[in-house]
Amino acid sequence: MSTTVDRRTFLASLGVTVGAVTLGDVTAPAAQESPRGRVPETPVKFGHITILSGPGAVLGAPSLKGHTLASEEINAAGGLLGRRRIETITADEAAGPDASVKEVKRMKLVEKIDFFSGIIAANNQLAVGPVVEELKLLTIMTEGCIDRLFEVEVPNPHYLFGMTNILSADGVTTAMAVARTWPEAQRIAVIHPDYAFGRWFQLHFEAARQKLMPKAQIVSEAWAPLGTTEFTSHITKTGAAKPDLIVTSMWGGMYIAFYKQALQHGLFTKAKLAGNINFGVVPHAIGKDHPEGALAGVHSNYHFTYPAPARSALNKQFVERYHQRWKEYPNYIAEAAYTGLHLFKAAVEKANKAGGGWPDDDAISKALEGLSLSAPSGTVTIRREDHRAFKDVKVGFSKNLPDYPFPVWDPERIITVPVQAMTAPPTWPKPGKGHDDPSATVNWIKTTWPTSS
Repeated sequence: MSTTVDRRTFLASLGVTVGAVTLGDVTAPAAQESPRGRVPETPVKFGHITILSGPGAVLGAPSLKGHTLASEEINAAGGLLGRRRIETITADEAAGPDASVKEVKRMKLVEKIDFFSGIIAANNQLAVGPVVEELKLLTIMTEGCIDRLFEVEVPNPHYLFGMTNILSADGVTTAMAVARTWPEAQRIAVIHPDYAFGRWFQLHFEAARQKLMPKAQIVSEAWAPLGTTEFTSHITKTGAAKPDLIVTSMWGGMYIAFYKQALQHGLFTKAKLAGNINFGVVPHAIGKDHPEGALAGVHSNYHFTYPAPARSALNKQFVERYHQRWKEYPNYIAEAAYTGLHLFKAAVEKANKAGGGWPDDDAISKALEGLSLSAPSGTVTIRREDHRAFKDVKVGFSKNLPDYPFPVWDPERIITVPVQAMTAPPTWPKPGKGHDDPSATVNWIKTTWPTSS
């Protein structure tokens, strides 16, 4: 496709919708049927590892809370297949990849867990993914987002599943939202965490940006080591480049520290702000001082105000129950962990209906493939070919509303896009198998995007 095509025509061809978009009413799932065959009453033991300490906890800790809420709901109804209660043991992944791998192995070999979930940070995903396959440990990662995990590290997954939209879709969504909202931007500065997540986001953002905004240029790149909380040098470098748009994939406590320090330096007085996961933290972590009108990303996945309660009984119920249980509102990580466990439950029921009794891991894995579930975030489907969960992508803009003591999404400026409009199809060649680009989606964007419709 020519890079000179009109941006709005291009975006319209991808199915982008803008405004107070809502989903149809989603009703609660039907009552659980009686299981087929004999089901033991022994508990099912899950391991769940997430970020419980340090700057990343304001994003990652809700994973355990979402998982816990789902397990409490399932247990209150009698457990899996009405017989087996869920027990969960936990650990902190903040120490990094080696420690996370060691803990997964300990949980499996010593604690004798049956299944595993969690893992947030991209570098930990890349380390843990191959290990759970080796251990034959059925795993539903709360994230599982980075393309490389399923394209290079575990290209033919059997036991590994991921719950959130992949990172390439995240980068493309941000570029599309920027192109639609600030098409006049010419000077773009980027500030990212310097590890797999930030580098991967920039690869995909830039590939899409070149298609959508070919006349713009990247005038500054700043890379902060993971866990950084002092950003003076990064802010100074960025300001000196005189950008009219700042794009960041900073998350968790890093983002909180960055935006507050940037305000003190006046970085946003002339430059607009776009973040792909800046509103991914627990909502109350963002202060009223946050710039209004900033692109407020949630990793393209879920914000608790969308879909609105009047349009989604499932989201209304989830937010109310979560708030009652934890005295805070959920972030996208909480919803992904919550939905992931309910997907697991649905797969167990599907496998039981097909074969009777308690299904083995292979039967549960097969039942998960292609499974769709109505969830608080909308319909979630696990792609059969590579075990990655997909949902339509969403992004909003920050606004202070009287109903909340922190900024949320402006209900009139929510952008949604069909995920297939920004993600390479499962048949597209993986890196090293027919193309030299770092991911299938980068190559797909360069050669094919947008798909014809």
